[in-house]
This record gives sequence, structure tokens and C-alpha cells, in this order.
Amino acid sequence: MTAKAKVVITDYVWESLELEHRTLDALAEIVALKTKKPDEFLHEAADCDALLNTYAGPITAQDMARMPKCRIIARYGIGVDTIDLGAATAAGIIVTNNPTYCIEEVAEHTMALLLACARKVAFYDRMVRSGRWEVPPGKPLFRLVGRTLGLVGFGNIARQVAARAAAFGMRVLFFDPFVKEGSGKTDLEKLLAESDFLSLHPPLTPQTRKMMNDEALAKMKPTAFLINCARGPVVDTDALVRALDAKRIAGCALDTVDPEPLPNPHPLRGRENVILLPHAAWYSEQAMAGLQAGAPGEVRRVLSGEWPVNVVNRDVKGRNRAGL
Repeated sequence: MTAKAKVVITDYVWESLELEHRTLDALAEIVALKTKKPDEFLHEAADCDALLNTYAGPITAQDMARMPKCRIIARYGIGVDTIDLGAATAAGIIVTNNPTYCIEEVAEHTMALLLACARKVAFYDRMVRSGRWEVPPGKPLFRLVGRTLGLVGFGNIARQVAARAAAFGMRVLFFDPFVKEGSGKTDLEKLLAESDFLSLHPPLTPQTRKMMNDEALAKMKPTAFLINCARGPVVDTDALVRALDAKRIAGCALDTVDPEPLPNPHPLRGRENVILLPHAAWYSEQAMAGLQAGAPGEVRRVLSGEWPVNVVNRDVKGRNRAGL
């Protein structure tokens, strides 16, 4: 009888692992952990055949060297910035993600933050709760029709945001070096200069880390709002504080921040023109179900000798430990 594979779950955020067991029990023994760093899971992962990962990391070349049997690292979410993809490819480890589970949720959340900025919703709510009933403190307000939304990155989520913004009568521009053409495509300089709302949607890479720095923020309109539902480190937090202090932008709405969670106290907290959320854009009951299902399915495919669906490091095909 062939011995079962070993699958280690580094961490997870749901109550039950029934789905994982239903998907993998015929092929593997599952070891479920709730860790934050590799040093906390490598003692179990040293002989694993597959690793299921949510937030624990970063997973480096040195960590992969301590998992000589690992064939696949399957991330429950979309971003893979916590996994060294080059090292994984060199080691022959397939890396997968789950790129479609929360597209609608993040697009809706982005529009919610845009509307909250445009109509000063959070500001007025705080004011009324404190006992004040006045309109003038929130001035100026502008209608969305004819205003310009700039999208940095034009992948699945940004395209859904664009469709929703167009329904509000907004002009939509985007910058994405990997999208060759499309209505509204422009360069970053023009995007920064013309956007009334600038929404960030790029993956976190060495090229996009802190791309919203002093220089970029200085090119925005002083009446513009910055919205980030992507990754916190895309924004240079210190530069953002300086821009807000100098009134170089009108405000911001951040679902993701750097560092995360945001320390208390912090210069971004307590500002009337800043909206802060706890990285909640991805969540809905439907998205949670999709999030949990994707990664175990990819592990099952690899353990069954099938090429997985959402491979991030595609160059590993034909030279990986799974022989696929």
C-alpha cells in the first residue's frame, strides 16, 4: 500500500477544516497549524509533500531548502509576495494562488471607499456622533459624474472597479505596463496629474513596493484622494504622512497599510481625512468559501499527478519535483 503524502497547513482563518479533509484525506495526512513565521512551522514541514499557506511567511530559499520533499506551495489568497518565487522555481516547487475568489468583493469595497471619500461619510458620521449636526464642515463636496478615477494596475479587480465607476458617470483612466492597449490607458505621470481619485491595484513586487512615494504623491492634485485595497507596502507610509501634513492630497482611504496592523498611536490615526480599515476588502461569506476551496484543490491535483490550474511560477513546468 502506498504511503499517504503529508500536507502541512501553516495557518488558516476559518473555523473548520472539513473542506480540506474532504478534498485531501484520500491522498494525504493533514497537519494543521496556526503559525506566523517559518521557524514555527518548519519542524512539521521538513518532510511535507505540500504546503498550504495563508499569511505565515516570508518563505525564503533557505526555508525551501529545509523542505526537500515539498512539491507545491499553495497559497489560499491572491498575492504571493511572501513567497520567493525565483527560489521556488529553482528548487522545483510549484507555487499556486487563488486569483478569482474575491474580485467582486474588492471592487465593491473600492467603490465604497471612493464614495465615502467623495461624500465625507466617515467624517460626517463621526461629527454627528459627537453631537454636531452641520453640513459646512465637510465642504467642499463634488458630484462623481465627470470626475476622473485613475487605476494603477488593470487586472481583474481594477476592471470591475472601472465598470462600476463608469456606471456612476466617472471618467476612468488606467496605468498598467503589462496591458498593451485599452480605452483609458495612459502613462503614470498623466494618471497622477489628472485623477480625482487614485485607486491602487498592482501586485506587490520589488517594482511596485513604495511606488507611491514623495515624488508620486507630489504629482497628484491637492483635491485628490488615494485609495488602497491592494497591498500596504505599495504606499510609502512615511511619504503619505508627509503629503497629508503638507496638504498635497485631500485625503486617503486605506484597507491595507504598512505596517499591518497599524501601530497605535500612529500619525495616520485620528485624522479627519483618513479612513482606515482592517484589511477587510476581500471578505464576504461567498468569498470565504471560494478562498478555502481553491488551494486544497490545487494540492489534490499535484498529488494526483495533474498540472494545477493557477500556477504562478510557470517556468517550473517540466522541471519540478512533482514530475509534471
